[in-house]
Amino acid sequence: MTLSEEARDRLADVVALQPTKNGELMERWGMESGSEVHRYLEGDLKEYYYRDENSLIRATPEAAELVGVDPGVEEGEDGKRTLRLPAVQYHAVRVVPGPDEESASVVNVLHRIREAGEDPPVEDVREALRSLANKGVLEKVQRTVPTYRLAVPREDLTVERLDD
Repeated sequence: MTLSEEARDRLADVVALQPTKNGELMERWGMESGSEVHRYLEGDLKEYYYRDENSLIRATPEAAELVGVDPGVEEGEDGKRTLRLPAVQYHAVRVVPGPDEESASVVNVLHRIREAGEDPPVEDVREALRSLANKGVLEKVQRTVPTYRLAVPREDLTVERLDD
């Protein structure tokens, strides 16, 4: 299957952002709905993606090889993880409490990100935290409101920012 330049770029997004959801791709690709994302995936990238047991979108190994992009989360042989994340996720990982600390709410993480000099909308932070929890990077602790903390020690993570 020969891919257009747009399809290759979008496949690179799937590889880099995996595991991901329709909503994350919808925002990145400037689409109007999750259904539009689904149609695109099925129509143009069907051979190169699949949904895992949690219905999250993942790229096949062939997809990563084809576009020459490293997956968004890679497990190293030493047990350390390398994360390649969009801007808001990148900033969230840098400020979210560690695994032995008290978890933080979305608003608390937003304030921490703002203290670090960034100013994303609260909904972007909420979605970033959900996505990081889906990737297994964060642990979600349900209290009165959902709260988050790292699922692994910070020293076991290498975090790289993807270009938006």
